[in-house]
Amino acid sequence: MSSCLREKLNVIISQVDEVDSSLADEARAHLDNLTKPLGSLGRLEELAVKMFVASGGKPPESDPARIYTIAGDHGVNAEDVSFFPQEVTRQMVENFLAGGAGINVLASTAGVELIVVDAGCMGGEFPDHPHLIQRKIGCGTANISLGPAMTEEQCLKAMLLGVELADESFSQGIKTLGTGEMGVSNTTPSTALFCAYFDLDPVLITGPGGGIDAEGVIRKAAVVKSALAANADVVASGDAVSILTALGGYEIAALTGLILGGAKNRQMVCIDGFISTAAYAAATRICPVADSYCVLSHASAEPGYAGVVEALGGNPLLHLDMRLGEGSGAALSMFMLRAAANIYNDMATFSDAGVDSGSSNAG
Repeated sequence: MSSCLREKLNVIISQVDEVDSSLADEARAHLDNLTKPLGSLGRLEELAVKMFVASGGKPPESDPARIYTIAGDHGVNAEDVSFFPQEVTRQMVENFLAGGAGINVLASTAGVELIVVDAGCMGGEFPDHPHLIQRKIGCGTANISLGPAMTEEQCLKAMLLGVELADESFSQGIKTLGTGEMGVSNTTPSTALFCAYFDLDPVLITGPGGGIDAEGVIRKAAVVKSALAANADVVASGDAVSILTALGGYEIAALTGLILGGAKNRQMVCIDGFISTAAYAAATRICPVADSYCVLSHASAEPGYAGVVEALGGNPLLHLDMRLGEGSGAALSMFMLRAAANIYNDMATFSDAGVDSGSSNAG
């Protein structure tokens, strides 16, 4: 069964198009002809160029946009690595559906649709809700400090769930995807994934997550070390999918698939913070070309995130000292993509406005 799922994943990866980087010159030429000093809109211009290139040379579009906040529980919670008990995952899913969480407010403010997905929460089904997708792969992962989090079949099913979400959204006209998550203790598998993919030191990368104290951070780093040791053969293999299987989570694997599916569809994908970036790391290790369709939304305030971004060679769009997760940074960055697209499409050129282009660099 897993070999069949692997083949499906390989087909999806093969369908992610490499972008034509020469299109960037065309986009910059257009931006340079708008009524402003050259480069004066900074990162917005960079975003517009990326969106133009990702679209294959079409005027950038960011709307409609949708965030998928994907939930799952983690067996490593048994190692006392979180400030919150495991029950909070389920309670927060219910809070999302009631409209009471931070991501609800920020998505609404940004004019972005929010869909919640149960990919692996403990317990049975949730009551039906129009903004809930129930596609549970399993009731929480196994404890990564003792062995693999998932079987390969489970991990691949979660990844293909993410691809299906991207495809469903694409068929509904969604132009931009956002990654969000909920899963008590999920900064622990995320940290383990970063360490495995980039050979980082758990002591330097491990942070407080949902709010554990300094002693808890030391304990959590030791658990990450145990996870890397328990799955040492897989880590040594360097196989990105196998590492995700051993150290990830259902929601992280599903987000990995969402990123790959979005890239296949030439949708822009706004990557949220620490946990979503672990999924992004997995996706770009599996399919490096997917990076051309992704934006790192914000710099997580998790202490280890700076080292992760350095390892990724990335440049987060926003720096707001946020570490909520849920898709909160993705919601904010989606407004930036909208602004970039509108600048590219709606701003007057010098000839349109009757402005002397020689004055464009005036102070």
